Amino acid sequence: MQPTTGVSAPPPFETKSVDLALRDVWRDGTFEGYASLFDREDHGRDVILKGAFRATLAARGAAGVWLLYQHDPARPIGVWERLHEDARGLFARGRLATGARTAREILELMRAGAVDGLSIGFKAIRADRDRRTGVRRITVIDLWEISIVTFPMQHDARIRRPPVARSSAPSHADDDSRLVVRMAEAARLLRKF
Repeated sequence: MQPTTGVSAPPPFETKSVDLALRDVWRDGTFEGYASLFDREDHGRDVILKGAFRATLAARGAAGVWLLYQHDPARPIGVWERLHEDARGLFARGRLATGARTAREILELMRAGAVDGLSIGFKAIRADRDRRTGVRRITVIDLWEISIVTFPMQHDARIRRPPVARSSAPSHADDDSRLVVRMAEAARLLRKF
């Protein structure tokens, strides 16, 4: 028997992941992209259908979904500012809490290309598994969290730059950041060969 701490753990949930395009992580830690793509089989043999997030987003909104690192509830690293479904998938705009040491470290790892995935933590409320193919089609999801992770499940979704102009003038630090991003992208391309 384990000692109790007075804090109850959340129920077990599943995770699904997607890649980030790290050139689009802003200096202030803001980023956006797709946390899940609809109608695409992932490495876990799941396909999430359009509308699957509708009920949970209506009930919780972006503020009710945690932004974690590696699905660890002890490592919240920021906030989701916007979550919504569109024709492509679950769109997410988040902001790392750069005043916190862990979030600053993760931001640097993201910029270096060492951490480049998004992953959802959820419970499948309604799903059917095809007995012939083994693919599970999920129609209703209870979304608990979206994490920045090392190993994503869906490789086709990417972070993109929010449609807001950057206000600061270019500096040598901006040049250095662009160089780091280009090097990370080149390393990613070389890994494919």
